[in-house]
Amino acid sequence: MPSDQQTRAQASAITPGRPAPDVEPAPTDRVLALFGGHRLSPGQRRIAQYITEHLTEAAFLSITDLADRVGVSQPSVTRFAASVGFSGYPALREALQPIALSAVAASPESREENRRNELQAAVDAEIDNLESLRRLLADTQQMLDVGGELARSVPLTVLGLRISVSLAEYFAYAARRIHPDVRTVLRGGSVAYDALLQSREAGGTWVLAFAMPRHAKETLAAMRAARSAGLRIALITDLALSPLTDEADVTFAAATGSRLVFDSYAAPGVLSAALLQAMADADPQRTQARLEGYEQAAEHHDFFLED
Repeated sequence: MPSDQQTRAQASAITPGRPAPDVEPAPTDRVLALFGGHRLSPGQRRIAQYITEHLTEAAFLSITDLADRVGVSQPSVTRFAASVGFSGYPALREALQPIALSAVAASPESREENRRNELQAAVDAEIDNLESLRRLLADTQQMLDVGGELARSVPLTVLGLRISVSLAEYFAYAARRIHPDVRTVLRGGSVAYDALLQSREAGGTWVLAFAMPRHAKETLAAMRAARSAGLRIALITDLALSPLTDEADVTFAAATGSRLVFDSYAAPGVLSAALLQAMADADPQRTQARLEGYEQAAEHHDFFLED
């Protein structure tokens, strides 16, 4: 009899689909679309990130106030506006303001939702993050394509340093049930370089990297080492404007919750599970065989409590 996980693997197979043309992108997505596709300096990325994270306020700031908030010079703001295709900061601000007003109109406060305390506010923020992820996943083709590439990479290396270790370990633990050779890189420096080189020499073609804030320099170094070794990189991160995206072949952005003293990872967790599903879909026969073997081993060794 198929296990619950085997049944779910079959029933949850991803159906290729693209978003309807009349779907209105979220305000954050519209802002990122303005900035996307442009090569930005680190200082310009800080400006873009500040505007994205403080849209309803930043869209109405003077150039002096925006420069002060970000900690850059006024000429830097002007150069940023030109870098993303505007004649100057006034033109950029004019483009941002209607997006900011739409964000205010769609905010929970404008719908008179009752937010009782800080913990509920944190949950509300995570719901918004999941809504953004839901819109991202309306087009499933990229997820299916990347899942197939990761499934065919033997070995598959999963990279996650510092705060990203937990996400990398979760993904690797689950992936080992459906993939024959999953390796983790959880330390930086020469240890990471050696592991990535060994993965490539063993026939691996892809690395899945997790990079949650604050982004560590050693993560960037490890990604560059992977690229120099000939590996391609799929990146799961919190913001598509991160400098890490320059080193990735494909990037999935899932926002983290930042209302509490430590970040929360609802959206990256769901994104990870979706990518695992795409890997399972890429080779359903292998998936079913490996899940069946795992269940038989678990029953033989009596790993789990009875439900």
